[in-house]
Amino acid sequence: MKRVVVTGIGTINPIAKNVQEYSHAMQEGISGAAELTLVNPDNFKTKFACEVKGFDPQEYMDRKTARKMDRFCQFAMVSADEAFVHAGLADAQLNHDRCGVIWGSGIGGMNTYEEEFRTYVKQGGGIPRFSPFMVPKLIIDIAAGYISMKYDFRGVNFATVSACASSSHAILSAVDQIKLNKADVIIAGGSEAGINIMGIGGFSNMKALSNRNDDPSTASRPFDRDRDGFVLGEGGGALIVESYEHARARGANILAEIVGGASTADAYHLTAPHPEGRGAAAVMKLALQDAGMDKEDVDYINVHGTSTPLGDKAEVLAIQKVFGEAAYQMNISSTKSMTGHLLGGAGAIEAIAGIVALTDGFVPPTINHFEDDPELDKRLNFTFNTPQQRELQSFVSNTFGFGGHNTSVIMKKI
Repeated sequence: MKRVVVTGIGTINPIAKNVQEYSHAMQEGISGAAELTLVNPDNFKTKFACEVKGFDPQEYMDRKTARKMDRFCQFAMVSADEAFVHAGLADAQLNHDRCGVIWGSGIGGMNTYEEEFRTYVKQGGGIPRFSPFMVPKLIIDIAAGYISMKYDFRGVNFATVSACASSSHAILSAVDQIKLNKADVIIAGGSEAGINIMGIGGFSNMKALSNRNDDPSTASRPFDRDRDGFVLGEGGGALIVESYEHARARGANILAEIVGGASTADAYHLTAPHPEGRGAAAVMKLALQDAGMDKEDVDYINVHGTSTPLGDKAEVLAIQKVFGEAAYQMNISSTKSMTGHLLGGAGAIEAIAGIVALTDGFVPPTINHFEDDPELDKRLNFTFNTPQQRELQSFVSNTFGFGGHNTSVIMKKI
């Protein structure tokens, strides 16, 4: 089996418009949560989110191209371009038939769907006059298609959809393609742009969102006693996933090696996790086996950690079940405390957070901790409120989605 490495990363998210800003923001413990501007906050019980503030797609592409893309696809193009340049692929000699794109999103072009239907209603019914770009803008796989066309990547090309685990599944699928010698280079990642009427309204009515309107910047508080739901985020993240041999042959800078990964299902409930973390424990155990690592070999877990009462507790129980005493020697943190929850884009930006932690020598904090949860083990190092300087050798990235989808990805320094 071929070894698989990461040679480039790119992101645009609520606390950063590139990887360098992302590293700085995490070390500063910056919160991306603020009052809604993309929709009227007066219409919703939850009046805030983690938006990509001041985003103008024409800073990255021409107006005609931008108009053909939904916001989630624009985020995909921006993050993929940074990763492509970061990996030095612009000057590389590539076999484009062995270069591909696998991109995840949980919802896709919801903004387009909403805008087009609103226009139809304003027309007063009758024969719909939908834009000819409506369908290409809203389908989830279009982001992978656009990325492949920009870079002439003619190999494997598809989308992964598993709610909040979507972009982690994209990364794991890219690993499989390379291990099976079906590709040399794959742009893998995910993006989401669900901060709109249906996104805020739907999640709010599920009672999934925090309602801490008096202080949005502290609303995402994973593992805190008073956590009351997640904060909706948006953005995207891209990783250049490449075979080790190919990367070495072209003299690429290798950021990390993807040494293991796994997927499981809770098979329990539509939206709630198994209360004892059954699926989460299984996926971490399988990922360790896939990596050929002992539980003592893991330095850091970037947890799913959404700031929901049930989810955080179940994940902690799963970690303790899998790692035992070794859990007390590692760092645990939720970067969603800063970025909010990017849904289908979460796995990608959180894998990037882990890679940044490896390369820059720090553990990102879990910000907004005020009160210990008496039901969670205080001996665990949740990296509360401030980053910890630590020369990491490995990390696990956990991502779980509605429907009981669980993923774990393990990366190491090389």
